Amino acid sequence: MDCYVCRSKERFDTLPPRERVDADEHWRVVHAFDSRLPGWLVLVPRRHVTSIAELTDAEAASLGTWQVRLSRALTAVTGCVKTYVMQYAEQAGFAHVHFHVVPRPPDIPLDHRGPRAFAYLHAPPDERVPEAHMDALAIDLRRHLTTESTP
Repeated sequence: MDCYVCRSKERFDTLPPRERVDADEHWRVVHAFDSRLPGWLVLVPRRHVTSIAELTDAEAASLGTWQVRLSRALTAVTGCVKTYVMQYAEQAGFAHVHFHVVPRPPDIPLDHRGPRAFAYLHAPPDERVPEAHMDALAIDLRRHLTTESTP
């Protein structure tokens, strides 16, 4: 099985902050590695599943909470005006279920809003958010997630 997410879980404790923004027993949050949009997060189950229907009840129960908490953290840390949440899991090597939680900055061009935000993904290496910036964002997001109180 060629699964990027599963290959990295064996090294979880040694991963850089951008690859372990936060985690619990069911989910792990990472910064998308090939995005030109700072704060593009990916929420992945910690076990291998290729369909939402395969999620356990416990995984499903915490999914919505994670999406809301990440949206709040992105709003606080990046100043975005809203977030997009998308799930496809169709690309070769990335069939592992994952949810994109994407900040929508106030100044994003109209032609990059909604599903067209994917224009920010699969960026050439020289246009990607630098790793140091992803790590700094990950640390800020983790700090916010740790201190956040749920209303």
